[in-house]
Amino acid sequence: MYVERSSAKGVGFWAAVLTSALSLAYVAGQLAEWTGLLGSGGGPDNPSTAFGLAVLLTPSFLLGPAFLTMIIALHCAAPSHRRVYTHCAVAFAVMYATLNCSIYFVQLTFVAPRLTRGDLEDIHLLLFLPYRSFMFAIDLLGYSWMSASTLFAAFGLPISRVSNTTRIALVANGLLIPALALQMYYPWLIWVGSLWAVTFPAAAILTARLFAFMPPTAGRSHPVA
Repeated sequence: MYVERSSAKGVGFWAAVLTSALSLAYVAGQLAEWTGLLGSGGGPDNPSTAFGLAVLLTPSFLLGPAFLTMIIALHCAAPSHRRVYTHCAVAFAVMYATLNCSIYFVQLTFVAPRLTRGDLEDIHLLLFLPYRSFMFAIDLLGYSWMSASTLFAAFGLPISRVSNTTRIALVANGLLIPALALQMYYPWLIWVGSLWAVTFPAAAILTARLFAFMPPTAGRSHPVA
């Protein structure tokens, strides 16, 4: 594939900036949720109110396409001999975005209005209940695919001064896969998985920095600076 590196640089930078902002917005909302400021009982085990769902899932819904765009830009900017890794990263990002955006759209447009009315009789399967619902299990699967995406993306970056710190953050987020995938069996893993609030925003911010330092030279399969 032939791409202009300047296009990957511009799209990738703004996608990474948006990914950073949305992930931080979600983290702020989650902290408010766990401290009971959004109307729930607080902590990681209590279900959210309709207001809490709106605060938490609006940035989460938008994070899907932003993250996917960032990973696609990384793939376009990667050197040809490493694109098998970034191609895998794109595939896992697509699975994450598809699963989680579907969940969040249903929660925001269908479940939250029913919660507001107290009309839950026939939608129990769709409720987002930590550790005891179908939707929560699918959400954990989606975030596991996201971590797999960042792990593969890390190996798609060449060795360089600017990319090394980005690689470390991407790998750190990727290593959270067991803590995410196994939470339905071991709920205490939420405290390990919550490191996502540090590793993922850091990876996105450093990826934006990576694109910012990328030379805007057009060409084929140039390495990331």
